[in-house]
Amino acid sequence: MPQLIILPNEEFCPEGIVIETNTGTSVCRALLDNGIEIEHACEMSNACTTCHIYVREGFDSIEESDEIEDDLLDKAWGLDPDSRLSCQAIVSDEDLVIEIPRYTINQVSENH
Repeated sequence: MPQLIILPNEEFCPEGIVIETNTGTSVCRALLDNGIEIEHACEMSNACTTCHIYVREGFDSIEESDEIEDDLLDKAWGLDPDSRLSCQAIVSDEDLVIEIPRYTINQVSENH
């Protein structure tokens, strides 16, 4: 069973966490099912950027992003080459190391 290794995040999991999940599950669903309340304003319909994550290890084991996800990611806070939307990143048979960004675009706009 593949594991998601979640790096420490002050808000969601200060100590970091390792969770087991099933192949074919989205990273977002796996996080939510394990008590990590990542934002997902569009209810995982690939229509916002609130579930943005960084896939620090295992990136090549998940399917490539589609054009819609790429367009959305262009609007994400803190975009980098390892960025994905967790609702679209589907776990394969490889472990993934995930980092949850410090902010989402929603949080940035709320603070200004």
